Amino acid sequence: MGYVGQHGVATLRRYKYSGVDHSLVAKYILQPFWSRFVNLFPLWFPPNMITLTGFMFLLTSAFLGFFYSPHLNTAPPRWVHLAHGMLLFLYQFEALAFGSTAMCGKATFWYWFIAAVPFYCATWEHFFTNTLILPIVNGPTEGLMLIYLCHFFTFFTGAEWWAQDFRKSIPLLNWVPLVPEVPVYGIALFLMIAFAVIPTIGSNIHNVYKVVEARKGSMLLALAMLFPFCLLLAGVLVWSYLSPSDIMRNQPHLLIIGTGFAFGFLVGRMILAHLCDEPKVALYMHFATSVIHEITNALGIHCFRITRKKA
Repeated sequence: MGYVGQHGVATLRRYKYSGVDHSLVAKYILQPFWSRFVNLFPLWFPPNMITLTGFMFLLTSAFLGFFYSPHLNTAPPRWVHLAHGMLLFLYQFEALAFGSTAMCGKATFWYWFIAAVPFYCATWEHFFTNTLILPIVNGPTEGLMLIYLCHFFTFFTGAEWWAQDFRKSIPLLNWVPLVPEVPVYGIALFLMIAFAVIPTIGSNIHNVYKVVEARKGSMLLALAMLFPFCLLLAGVLVWSYLSPSDIMRNQPHLLIIGTGFAFGFLVGRMILAHLCDEPKVALYMHFATSVIHEITNALGIHCFRITRKKA
């Protein structure tokens, strides 16, 4: 079954990527570093191969997390956090230059939530605006930086630091009687949702609203595109809390990987609809491999090899 038809091929040939990055950290700190480091790669080295290498960094990090903390309720050796931080930093480098495990138990879902929601909403915004807009504080730059800096910090303090009462982590709060007993990771989760996820979603909705209003379209129909993702979130939440086998506690990695495939499928369908205006499909692996094959054939390129232009 084909996923990119003649209409999709014609649309794909007209597509031009558009992106805006307002991050001050990327502009003044990371981009000068990337500009120097990227020169280490020869021009014949395919960018998609570099992307694949970055993906292998993430797989290595995930394997370390599963091996040393299969249920996310035990602290792995500190060097594992150092490895997590280094691998995530390398992933960020390849992702931007070319284009957790903690003892938190049931809170694992919410860490998956704060990673998935901004990503999906950014893809949804891109669908309408045709421009990937990264605000001053964004996930691909400051978000990833915060995560690997937390891993580096955990390398020195140990994962137990995140599970303690946050009043003990900050001596000045010991004497405050009205502050409840909350673990540090709970406070970190609240701060990320309140000051990162919610403002980002608000910005996505505002940018989509401006485009819909300019086109005299329906904002309700635009928001309806979020329904499959909201249904996935609700399903994962219900499953994680009501599972008879307590899957979030006993098999958290399995749940995250499984829902990750479902999330990737939804994002992939939206991206394909944006690029090619093609119908949606049901099988993710067949969908992914077929789309790559059909796009490379349509454009006359190779996925992992650079095609030299004839003189």
